[in-house]
Amino acid sequence: MIRKTFFLTMLLSASIVIHAQEKFPEPEKMTPGMSAFWNPQPVVVKPGKVPCDKPTPAPSDAIVLFDGKDLSKWESVKGGEAKWKVSGGMFTVDKSQGNIQTKQSFRDYQLHIEWQAPKNVEGESQTRGNSGIFMQGIYEIQVLDSYQNPTYNSGHAGSVYKQSMPLVNVTNPPGEWNVFDIIYTAPTFTKDGTYRTYPYVTVIHNGVVIQNNVRINGTTANVGFPQVKEHGDGPILLQSHGDKTTTCVSFRNIWIREL
Repeated sequence: MIRKTFFLTMLLSASIVIHAQEKFPEPEKMTPGMSAFWNPQPVVVKPGKVPCDKPTPAPSDAIVLFDGKDLSKWESVKGGEAKWKVSGGMFTVDKSQGNIQTKQSFRDYQLHIEWQAPKNVEGESQTRGNSGIFMQGIYEIQVLDSYQNPTYNSGHAGSVYKQSMPLVNVTNPPGEWNVFDIIYTAPTFTKDGTYRTYPYVTVIHNGVVIQNNVRINGTTANVGFPQVKEHGDGPILLQSHGDKTTTCVSFRNIWIREL
């Protein structure tokens, strides 16, 4: 009886070890186009005349992240100071320097940011006036010259990149300023690292709601599907897009209100 019990115990132990070492297949390799859908396209709407000619003044309780003078509130993602060029009250993406992000981290907030696609049009689809604004350094709201520029629907200006197309396309022509007001609610997490509550975002573009309290399902990668990665507070990150065009997006008048 003792021998039989010993044999069964050893057999069960071996079975557990074999099961623990079992390997499952990795996901099949994806390409960017596998998650890019071109239909439907957001309806084009001409926005009302919002005050895009002059920066919108920040409210008294806002943290001013860029006042037209310098990038002292920003740093390079690679380390060190942000070295994008500041001139004429705005700063312009420098692709040789990579992404930049705020030195300060945030959770829930209202973010105001104004951006301008280059007046000299170059490229098409995703290679035309491309940048991005990343909530907590992770979740991208797309910046793109979407004026008379077809692209996949969740790649237009104001999209939650590769997840949610804008309700309408209200992008101003190249060389004119666009205004984003972004209301963002950060996620919370369970002990196992999954979402307890998802991140949510509302985006107002040139005075028009284009994302209405939309759930963000995870990371906004160019290749693959959303992934859930546990995190805490994070910076506002601005993207230096890796296309080969020589003209770049500019930004001005950036302020944030913590909620």
